[in-house]
Amino acid sequence: MAAEEPTTRRVQVAEHPRLLKLKEMFNSKFGSTPKFYVRAPGRVNIIGEHIDYCGYSVLPMAVEQDMLIAVEPVKTHTLQLANTNPLYPDFSTSANNIHIDKTKPLWHNYFLCGFKGIQEHFGLSKLTGMNCLVDGNIPPGSGLSSSSALVCCAGLVTLTVLGMSLSKVELAEICAKSERYIGTEGGGMDQSISFLAEEGTAKLIEFSPLRATDVRLPSGAVFVIANSCVEANKAASSHFNVRVMECRLAAKVLAKHKGLQWDKVLRLEEVQTKLGVSLQEMLLVTEDALHAEPYSREEICKYLGISLEELRTQILTPNTQDELTFKLYQRAKHVYSEAARVLQFKQVCEEAPHNAIQLLGELMNQSHRSCRDMYECSCPELDQLVDICRKFGAKGSRLTGAGWGGCTVSLVPADMLSSFLTNVYEAYYRRNSRSPALEKHSLFATKPGGGALVFLEA
Repeated sequence: MAAEEPTTRRVQVAEHPRLLKLKEMFNSKFGSTPKFYVRAPGRVNIIGEHIDYCGYSVLPMAVEQDMLIAVEPVKTHTLQLANTNPLYPDFSTSANNIHIDKTKPLWHNYFLCGFKGIQEHFGLSKLTGMNCLVDGNIPPGSGLSSSSALVCCAGLVTLTVLGMSLSKVELAEICAKSERYIGTEGGGMDQSISFLAEEGTAKLIEFSPLRATDVRLPSGAVFVIANSCVEANKAASSHFNVRVMECRLAAKVLAKHKGLQWDKVLRLEEVQTKLGVSLQEMLLVTEDALHAEPYSREEICKYLGISLEELRTQILTPNTQDELTFKLYQRAKHVYSEAARVLQFKQVCEEAPHNAIQLLGELMNQSHRSCRDMYECSCPELDQLVDICRKFGAKGSRLTGAGWGGCTVSLVPADMLSSFLTNVYEAYYRRNSRSPALEKHSLFATKPGGGALVFLEA
């Protein structure tokens, strides 16, 4: 798998209504025909929330919703970006002078992240221009990774225009790194599944080195995604980056407590690896070393033996420098327990006991409780939606994605699916007058989809 490149497929565009519509819109926009198309899927994380950037494995699957880009390389050095959604204005810039504004998470900046990532990987200065028309059907801010899908799609577009080749793993690593240009300190799950996904199977994604293992989900149950209709934007709010920093500080304090060289430690997983103990034992170390009251900056400095200035400049990131308190115990407790749940989930899928669906559901429920109470990344609407899903037959239901809005994922016995969809729709969307124009985009059953692809017209 390691060296495998993204698939290129020849297709009859006329037989694919969405490609055909995109081709026609491209023509009316640019007065020409696309040379090729690229798709990159969104994803739903089944279990393993907020732990990829701590170094731990996660368990996502790709969804069928995706980013689709029609592309025409041009002789000028201009990058012209347009979007089929009129809410997203056109953008054009010189291909040789890419500037990404971290203060504004505008749609085109995600494209520029992928473009710049490939450009810098190959050390290229003179880049060909291109006309691109983007069409996405992943609801934005839904926690299904619309932004990372756009970064991945743009990376594969750029690679294809250059005529270069990279493996799926290399592409995922470049795109994960390049999304940080927009200020999101993510861990790499979203980009990895977008490239490494395969139809019919979820994946256990492990990091350092990046690898993906098939996880066969139980037959007899369906995963249902429900959008809370509260939009969450990771790059626009500080919640996400503050959590990343709280985990980093917890790792340093735990390392110091155990007599390790704490200044080199960045992730909670490193502490476990250096100590050579189990996740269960790390939970005991956390109980022993950390207190539940929030830590002030002064307390952290005193414990680590550093000055406030050193904390600000050497450890905190620009977007976390103004935080006054940090919850270390709660965040570490969530990460170590969630990392263990991911491994238990995979084990249940492999062993497939008769009560597998019940066991997996319970792990998902535990995950939501930990996200809500220990990581504090839920919101009242997500909690309400999770309760409604469980009430109408889900064996497990949890927030998915970064949280603070976005979607829930529920494990529903297949024979209850139709009544589940009807009842949840009535109880959450209709009752709260949240009935969006496209209800199927807000509540739908999903199965594991394939990864990023290049389409050429046959």
